[in-house]
Amino acid sequence: MKNAMNSMPVQVIRDAAHRIEGVATDYDPLMDLVGDARFVLLGEASHGTHDFYDARAKITKRLIEEKDFNAVAVEADWPDAYRVNRYIRGAGPDANGHDALAGFKRFPTWMWRNADVLDFVEWMRARNDGLAAETAKAGFYGLDLYSLYTSMDAVLGYLQKTDPEAAKRAHYRYSCFDHFREDAQAYGYAASFDLTASCEKEVLSQVIELQKHAVAYASRDGQVESDEFFFVEQNARLVKNAEEYYRSMFRGRAESWNKRDRHMAETLEALVAHLENQGKKAKIVVWEHNSHLGDARATELGAGGELNVGQLVRERYDADAVLVGFTTYQGTVTAASDWDTPPQQKRVRPGLEGSYEALFHAADIARFLLVLRNQGPLRQALCEPRLERAIGVIYRPETERLSHYFHARLSEQFDAVLHFDETQAVEPLEPGTAKSADVAETFPTGI
Repeated sequence: MKNAMNSMPVQVIRDAAHRIEGVATDYDPLMDLVGDARFVLLGEASHGTHDFYDARAKITKRLIEEKDFNAVAVEADWPDAYRVNRYIRGAGPDANGHDALAGFKRFPTWMWRNADVLDFVEWMRARNDGLAAETAKAGFYGLDLYSLYTSMDAVLGYLQKTDPEAAKRAHYRYSCFDHFREDAQAYGYAASFDLTASCEKEVLSQVIELQKHAVAYASRDGQVESDEFFFVEQNARLVKNAEEYYRSMFRGRAESWNKRDRHMAETLEALVAHLENQGKKAKIVVWEHNSHLGDARATELGAGGELNVGQLVRERYDADAVLVGFTTYQGTVTAASDWDTPPQQKRVRPGLEGSYEALFHAADIARFLLVLRNQGPLRQALCEPRLERAIGVIYRPETERLSHYFHARLSEQFDAVLHFDETQAVEPLEPGTAKSADVAETFPTGI
């Protein structure tokens, strides 16, 4: 009976699957689904899989060229990604994409300093360079909030050039963090347990002061200065939100997770406002992990009180947002065994029985796309809660079920899904940094 029940969704999947075969029309059904939507959220089932990066780049290129998307927003720190943004728009000092990606120094460096991202960054630069002077160039932006100290430095550096007296006030406010030697988690621990005074008032005051001077700062030198003020204002907002995030880390996973994803959604909204203030219709591609981009309300994590970027974007924009998930059954992945340890090339174990990965493997199609929105039989076949795998920057197969799976209702979580049955590890830019390690230890994810 169990096999008979499983065979029904497998046949529905086979009938609905659009095969990915390395041809120009591979993603045509996805382009049709996007239509005039302004937000396309492209996920990944791990932070270290070449096939996911490669597919996202191919889809994003088509969205930029065919549907006038003008920004790529990624699960990366704001100042590091903005250095890339300057390069691809021909406004920074970096001579090439490899140099532009050098800002990504924080673990996990391979997540953005890899061969696939480098190729995509160089493509964006070449395309922007080929546009007429009056044509708007596509940009590259980070949504995450881990850059507490780097963002403070960016605010201070900007003010020292534009308003030295304001820089002195900012330096005084940010000196609240000086005792922690750039250890944000140590600050969060001390502040959350009242071992030190919170810096909450100081970082909020800095945001308010910048906003009071927004018109004066942003209008000093036309478009260039407007972009630079947006960069520094967002850094100040990031410092405020990061301060809250690090204090929340010691009060439970759901609270800190929600603060982080709310920050990423707020950053996306700030980017929309900035682009539209420049007279552009904001059309943005987002690259993040499935766990951030699949609607949390369709998962057991959502039932436990967590929300995410996909949920927040869907609630605000409804059908104007398209959420795309990625899955794999087996292969290799670049990941670490513990936080802040060197990456390794690890073998991804076959998907567990009862998982969506195993179900898609049973369809016996190497690579395929499923469009879930408005597809009655397919949506029904994939609405049953099943296990779904999530590998972050840490992968420990010996506790595979506990560490890397949660239950989800896939057809409610995403509008479309791409499945690559066997995948390969991403290649870090630093040769030899990801050595092979078929046997790995135990621990949770790190998404």
